[in-house]
Amino acid sequence: MTSPITIDLFLIGIGTGNPDHVTVQAAKAIASADLILVPLKGEDKADLAGLRMTICQNCITNPATRIETFDLPNRNPATPAYLDRVNDWHDAIAAIWHERIARHLAAGGGPRIALLVWGDPSLYDSTLRIAARVEHRQPLRLTVIPGITAIQALCAAHAIPLNDLAAPVLITTARNLRTLGWPPDAKTLVVMLDSGGAFDAIDQTGVMIWWGAYLGLPEEILITGLLPDVSAQIITTRSEARARHGWIMDIYLLRRP
Repeated sequence: MTSPITIDLFLIGIGTGNPDHVTVQAAKAIASADLILVPLKGEDKADLAGLRMTICQNCITNPATRIETFDLPNRNPATPAYLDRVNDWHDAIAAIWHERIARHLAAGGGPRIALLVWGDPSLYDSTLRIAARVEHRQPLRLTVIPGITAIQALCAAHAIPLNDLAAPVLITTARNLRTLGWPPDAKTLVVMLDSGGAFDAIDQTGVMIWWGAYLGLPEEILITGLLPDVSAQIITTRSEARARHGWIMDIYLLRRP
């Protein structure tokens, strides 16, 4: 019985969407791929696929390299538990990856498969978890190419250090900020995956915020100030930008005095 072929799977961090964020290492990995899988998230987020396509076109040197899109499935709202919804969603995406890879190999395609990941594959991204599911069906050699994170892009855009002198930083989600509040003993928080206004759930007294959306892109928006003074402005600006572009990626840093 013939053993299944081992796939070289490259998860490539591409920064926050600016083609200039692509590192030399990432560009080489893209150029070496036989197949690049690009997810589609609906017409309102077509810009995201378009940015991935632009990066591919900038980096691909081999005319034999194939780019294949696939429709990203939606989470099932009927599943009540959040983690169950996410795990079922990851299972569905892994099944699509496996099917596309198997079809590519059956057609005589090469074993080097790549996916382009916003920011960095290690930070609040699910591609590593999805890859682990694929590995149960198909042998993989996994290579992760680090990318510029939204945290780095935020601090660079505002020209601020991530941490105060000798002080730690806590990276969390808006869901945790809403449900658990400001973590004890934390001075600086980086908040990701906010659907809008989770900072309204905390005591804002004396808190500074550095907020950014579309970091590194021509559409970049930055707001900073004392949180009580700018929170309403951020919520309004975010809502208007999302309506205008059909999508938004934002992140913010909170610091207590």
